[in-house]
Amino acid sequence: MAKLLINPNQLYDCSTFGMSQAVVDSSSGLIFVSGQVDWNHDYQVSHGTVSGQLKNALKNLSITLDAAGANIETLLHVRVLIRGELEEHMDAVAAILAEFLGNSRPALTVTGVASLATKATLVEVEAVAKTRL
Repeated sequence: MAKLLINPNQLYDCSTFGMSQAVVDSSSGLIFVSGQVDWNHDYQVSHGTVSGQLKNALKNLSITLDAAGANIETLLHVRVLIRGELEEHMDAVAAILAEFLGNSRPALTVTGVASLATKATLVEVEAVAKTRL
C-alpha cells in the first residue's frame, strides 16, 4: 500500500505527536483525517467556547481536505467529539454542522466525551473522505 502524508503548513506541526494531519491511501483514494482541533502553531486554542472551537476545527478540516485533494463534497464520514454533555451544545453544534456540510450529507457521529488533548480543547473533528475524481 502506498500512502501520502498530508501536513498543511497552515496547521500546527503534528509530527511531534508521531502523526500526520491526514493520510491518503493512494490505491483507493481514501483520506483519513486526524482529529482537527482549534489549535494554533503553539498548540493553543483560540476560542473558549464549543461553537468557536467547532468553527475553527471545521476550517482546519477544510484546509486538510484541500491539501489532500478533496473537499466537503467528498466527505464520507465525520466524527465530532465534544467535551462534556452533548445535549448542552446540540442546538449550536447542529446549526454549525448543517451550514458547513450543506448538501454533502456524509455519515455523521457527534458524541460527548470526558477528555480531549488538553483541558482547553473542547472540540475535535475527524473525518474520512475520498479524493476528487
